[in-house]
Amino acid sequence: TLDVSGSMKAMDFKPNRLEACKTVAKEFIKGRPTDRIGLVLYAGEAFTQCPVTSDHQTLLSLLDKTTFDLVEDGTAIGDGLGTALNRLRDSQAKSKIIILLSDGVNNRGYMDPLSAADIAKNQKIKVYTIGCGTNGQAMYPGPLGPMPIETEIDEALLQNIAFQTNGKYFRATNNEKLKHVYQEIDKMEKTILNEKIYENKADVFAPFLFIAVLFLVLQIIFKQFILKTNP
Repeated sequence: TLDVSGSMKAMDFKPNRLEACKTVAKEFIKGRPTDRIGLVLYAGEAFTQCPVTSDHQTLLSLLDKTTFDLVEDGTAIGDGLGTALNRLRDSQAKSKIIILLSDGVNNRGYMDPLSAADIAKNQKIKVYTIGCGTNGQAMYPGPLGPMPIETEIDEALLQNIAFQTNGKYFRATNNEKLKHVYQEIDKMEKTILNEKIYENKADVFAPFLFIAVLFLVLQIIFKQFILKTNP
């Protein structure tokens, strides 16, 4: 569940917050080939960019196409979480998680974020929240070049959402820390799967054994008759 509000253009991550998040999310998806994963985007409102799917090629393609101005600007954290919950509602998976990333303060939307967190708790859906961005100020692209802007993240809200749902809150202030966050989540969400593997086996040594025996016989013949030397 990814924030695509205008503040994600800030350049405290390289090249900006959104592109850094997309890069790390791609690595996370590629590292979990057996998972069914979806993508929800939100700014002033939320929508599903990709339903929950095991078709990771399509998911990665839609993640690549994620950009700004897809919806009205703002930060509707509750709507983003609510949309993700709606996508997982009927899932029969044993482990259901949402990774919700935000770089701002909830200021839009219809659903209260903590009410959405309560629904997640009741549905046994764990929410990992990530606060993305530096404290205080960050450079932002302006008409005359990069300029400093004030940045603010509602960490208390993100911590409450994670706590309510038995998840965990993380803070990422640069590309490396963001990558580390996703690696930590990847380690925590491992499930042991039992598989039955069927193998078709066939003996293929016979031709090689025949060739080996043939060479042995030829060696004996050459040594005894053709290359035989008198003492």
